[in-house]
Order: sequence, then structure tokens, then C-alpha cells
Amino acid sequence: YALTEWSPNVHVFRGVSLQRVELEDELTLWGGAHLAPANTDNFLEGFRVDGAGVHIALFHGAERSWLSEQGSGKQPHAPFDASQIEQAGLHHAFLGHYHRPKDTERHTYPGNPDPLEFGEDGERGAVIATIGVDGRVTRERRRVAVTEVHDMALDVSGCTTRQQVRERLDHLVAGASGLARLTVRGDMEPSVDVREEDLRDAMGAFDAVQIRIGELRPTYDIETIRQQPTVRGQFVNDVLAAGLPPDEGRRVLVTGLRALDGRSDLEVI
Repeated sequence: YALTEWSPNVHVFRGVSLQRVELEDELTLWGGAHLAPANTDNFLEGFRVDGAGVHIALFHGAERSWLSEQGSGKQPHAPFDASQIEQAGLHHAFLGHYHRPKDTERHTYPGNPDPLEFGEDGERGAVIATIGVDGRVTRERRRVAVTEVHDMALDVSGCTTRQQVRERLDHLVAGASGLARLTVRGDMEPSVDVREEDLRDAMGAFDAVQIRIGELRPTYDIETIRQQPTVRGQFVNDVLAAGLPPDEGRRVLVTGLRALDGRSDLEVI
């Protein structure tokens, strides 16, 4: 930003505290910058506007009450309380940080204009804000996203053949394109041979596909088998005692039990 010669209508905030820019008579914009990648301070702590008219803020910060809804990976950069906006004398704050759009009386999170990762909800777009002489803000959202991202869940419960799984997947993805994340879940019949390559083939219309395993449970009666004084029973007990991660343990159990049943289709998704 420092190396670019900007047109007069662009202002780059460079300070760690909120600085004022007069947009129009009786309309002031307050903004601040992050000069470090983490552990930045609350812009509103100890801040108070000065002067008459309407005061609007623009900064990147984490409203505390909404932080828990963002998932464990979201860090609280410049955390603040929503009540501090009004206490500072600001009529409204336009904010960055959270990807999920949110509109409240005193602040707006527009969200990222194009999807950045799977799991994001809310319409991706820009916000056109009209600011009244009394500081009231009306908002209009315009979709600008060009990337289609789909988070899909395939429930294989009740499927007894590969064809049934394929038909269920075909119905799920019909008409969709772009990028997709497919989560496979449900009660999996041991007799069904579902492979990741088959799932990818069925999703050939997408530009890219990520496949992950959700709550996928084999319908082998594990508790009954482990009580049996047989090789199968000993195998199940050995796997359960190994302390493997749940998904890896499931794969080992199903693969081993298939092998002990004399089957050759040992690959497990």
C-alpha cells in the first residue's frame, strides 16, 4: 500500500489508534490500522469522538459476543464489545475479521466477497450503505461472488449396493458445479464396497472435490464379535485396545473383518 500512488478518493490508515477523515460536512470516518499480525489492541478502548455530526468507524476487529460462533480457529484480533461503539459516540462501525455476514443496529460485518473456505455460510457479496443525517444506516447487499462452493453430506445408511450409493450421490450433486467438499456419513453395510475413486468419478462435473469421512459406522456388531472366542473376536479386541484414532480404528476393523470373511475388496473409505 505504501508504494502505490493512490487517487485522491483513497485514504490509507496507518496508525494503531482511530484517526479521523472528513468525508462530507457533518460526516466523519474514523479508521485504524493493524501494524502487527496478531495481539492487536481494542481500537475502542478509551476512544471518544469529538465534533458534531455523524461519526462512522472502519476497522478490523472481533466483536467478543460473536467470537464463540466462529469456531476454535478464529483468533480475537482487536477484540471489542458491541456496546463500546455507542459509548464512543460512534453511530455505526463497518468491520472486518469475521467471514460470516452480520448486520446489527450499530455495526456491520459484510463478510468476504468470495468464498475462502468450505463451511462458510451467508451470502457472499458487498454492502452498499446509505447513511442518514441522523446516523441511521440502511444496507443493501449485492452478491459479487464468482466462485461456487458446495458443502455436501452423503448419508449412506440403508444402502446395500454400490449402485445405491451412486444413485444417492447423483441425486445430491445434480446440477451443481464449482468446488465441493463431500462428507460421507451413516451406517455402512459391510457388504458395500465404496471407494473414494468411485465417489470422485461421480463428481466429475466439479472443478475440484475434497472427500472426508464423517460419522461413518460399520454395521458389523462389534460388541458381539469381540465376545466370540475366535480369531475374529481376538482381532477386534486387539484393535480396540490399540488406542487408534476413531477413523483409523474404523478402517482397520472393517478391513480386517473383510479379510477374515475371505473378501478381496479390502479398501475402505
